[in-house]
Amino acid sequence: MILEIAQIDVKPGMEQEFETGVSKAAPLFKRAKGCKGLALNRSVEKPSRYRLFVKWDTIENHTVDFRGSADFQEWRKLVGHCFATPPEVEHVRNAVQGF
Repeated sequence: MILEIAQIDVKPGMEQEFETGVSKAAPLFKRAKGCKGLALNRSVEKPSRYRLFVKWDTIENHTVDFRGSADFQEWRKLVGHCFATPPEVEHVRNAVQGF
């Protein structure tokens, strides 16, 4: 399992529009090959900063299958105009499970 973590800073005042766009985009991720879950978290200290967590079977499911799809283009249409800067994306694997 791969966890994609995208740090997304949105333009001030566009937080609600961004959250609505992510909600509308959820079905795009749900039908993506290898996508197992999506969650959006908002920073308490920096309310225009979000972290998008997406679970993938493989890194290629994200970087090749999803990013190469029409659904990725639709995702960007729904939320891209809200970005203050390009998202910072990392992929991680679980190293230790505490409990």
